[in-house]
Amino acid sequence: MTIKKRIVLSLLLLTVGCLSAQTVRKYSNDYLNIGIGARGLAMSNAQIASVSDVTSGYYNPAGLAFVNNNIQLSAMHAEYFAGIAKYDYVSAAFPIMDKSRTLGLTFIRFGVDDIPNTLNLYNADGSIDYNNIRSFSVGDYGLFLHYAQKINAIKKGEFAIGVSPKVVIRKVGTFANAIGFGIDVGLQYRIKGFRVGFMGRDLTSTFTAWKFKFTDAEKQVLLNTGNELPLNTLEIATPQLWLGFSYEYQFKKIFKIQPEVDVNFTTDGMRNVLVKSDKVSMDLNAGLEVSFVDIIYLRTGIGNIQKSTDDTGKKITTFQPNIGAGLGYKGIVRVDYAYTDIGDKSDALYSHVISLHLGFNKKDKKATNPTR
Repeated sequence: MTIKKRIVLSLLLLTVGCLSAQTVRKYSNDYLNIGIGARGLAMSNAQIASVSDVTSGYYNPAGLAFVNNNIQLSAMHAEYFAGIAKYDYVSAAFPIMDKSRTLGLTFIRFGVDDIPNTLNLYNADGSIDYNNIRSFSVGDYGLFLHYAQKINAIKKGEFAIGVSPKVVIRKVGTFANAIGFGIDVGLQYRIKGFRVGFMGRDLTSTFTAWKFKFTDAEKQVLLNTGNELPLNTLEIATPQLWLGFSYEYQFKKIFKIQPEVDVNFTTDGMRNVLVKSDKVSMDLNAGLEVSFVDIIYLRTGIGNIQKSTDDTGKKITTFQPNIGAGLGYKGIVRVDYAYTDIGDKSDALYSHVISLHLGFNKKDKKATNPTR
């Protein structure tokens, strides 16, 4: 075996090579399923029914119809895997036409930077030259456009519909890139304190086309080291269907308690979730928020319920708990915090997540609880 055959390539390049294995992939574009905003993450993403602020564009675009500010902005930065991966998002919402309709925009990036590229580590004579090492970045990007509208045909309660066309862009240094398109559709209905929501994520299926661009020299190194050359391929993210139920209990306009339970149906085959089958699997998230005069917020949630085996071989059920808090001021600003992870509590590292919400109103108008 030659020295070149013993070369250890970058982990990310090996991952790219695996992309050519199949066209319909489970967990395709899964970075878009992490969640956004510390409120949602603290409540284990149980947001489908209750969300009504700028983060609705991600969780359920119908909730944007209930934004009371003239402009609402939100931003978040988080780091995963001990700071290796960076996760950022920013969003905006703009109610129009007497606030019966709302436009919005959301941008998400999940990326790993400064990855060593060792393809050229060895010279032609087999000697090592560390000066040949270059770094590259792997970035996943999501851009969402949102439109939401209240439907006045419902006499009792409030009903809204929202739609979010999205563009997915993925880049692996200069080696590969992908682009995809999809549509999310949401519904929300409210009557008194009761909330019910529906969200169809990737409702039309999201198609992501990969294109690989290795140079001739890079292709030769891959072949010499026993790797297959990846082929241009197409990933398909199949629909996810969410149902959410929530109720807001209010006590003398001082305390509010809002629990929510969401059920998620995935259609890409068997997953390790609460209920699983070869065609459709079902997961469950639950969250709780307690607020004091819309200034102080305490939150918790559970999700990622899975079946696993402990050290003795016994079958057990695991879940991921999350906690968080928030501090707001007159609907103008709210800072939220979450202590959460993106995987099973025993396998992944927890992270501290902070997000910021801002609301702006015209001077002659006042908003009621606008940052929710």
